[in-house]
Amino acid sequence: MSDFLPAEKALGMYKKMYEIRKYEESIYYLFLEGIMPGTIHQSTGEEASAVGMLYDLRKDDWMASTHRPAGHDLAKGISVKAMMCEMFGKEVTDNDTKTTMHTGDASVGAMTANAIVGGNLPIAAGVALAFKMQKKDNVVVCFFGDGASNEGSYHETMNAAGLWKLPVIYVCENNMYSANTSISLTCCQENVAADRAAVYGIPSEVVDGNDVLAVNEAATRAIARARAGEGPTILELKTYRHGGHSRNDACGYRPKDEEKHWIQDHDPVKMFRERILKEGAATEDELKQLKADLVALDRKILLSLKSVD
Repeated sequence: MSDFLPAEKALGMYKKMYEIRKYEESIYYLFLEGIMPGTIHQSTGEEASAVGMLYDLRKDDWMASTHRPAGHDLAKGISVKAMMCEMFGKEVTDNDTKTTMHTGDASVGAMTANAIVGGNLPIAAGVALAFKMQKKDNVVVCFFGDGASNEGSYHETMNAAGLWKLPVIYVCENNMYSANTSISLTCCQENVAADRAAVYGIPSEVVDGNDVLAVNEAATRAIARARAGEGPTILELKTYRHGGHSRNDACGYRPKDEEKHWIQDHDPVKMFRERILKEGAATEDELKQLKADLVALDRKILLSLKSVD
């Protein structure tokens, strides 16, 4: 298989990406049917970012998410059942929520998601500072959107993180829109985080955020730097959310040819599936069985929610 991943890791990453996709699809339909309360901010289309960044983290490493946290949470180790229970207000984890914006589970190193744009950035820095003061080699991965790169909390945090060489990886999921506003209308830089990283003395990379292998390779380099005490890294992942910013967003502001490129031609789950087959890491029948098993598990979880206290 050339220089491709070991088959076990490739299938593990694909399974996690597909699990995130199916979870988000289930949430979407439950919301439309009026069964699930609250609101939704979905990560469909950004699965490679979550899995590529978090797949190799240790359980005692930490992750800080945003108001769009489902992919991050599932990739960090929260189970689908636990996420579903949180969405329905069932008691199964530390939280008792009925919104996608505040999920998390400290037992697997997933901080409760922060709905304030840029609000998780200084929190992640604080956790990283604690690790450094305790002389531990743990790291923190902190996700943020392109819109957060214009917040004051972003610039203040990057200045401190770079100055103190904190063991944190800041991951900008640049999906090109802050709510319904193109980032090109609010920022002079094409690479909103990476182009400004040098000001803070922080190395950066721009990565195809829909290529899980490219993301995982960049994550490996950044995590190694942080563990070695060499300080933070800023990774800017170019990606695209398939749905709207939140509920009732029909995405009328996005060009149709742009949507076709990202959703049909550059889908992260589809691309990785094709790569796995090309490299011989799995057969078509094995991937079909994996899909069937996950769909069956989703149905079982939804039925079991009725019996959870």
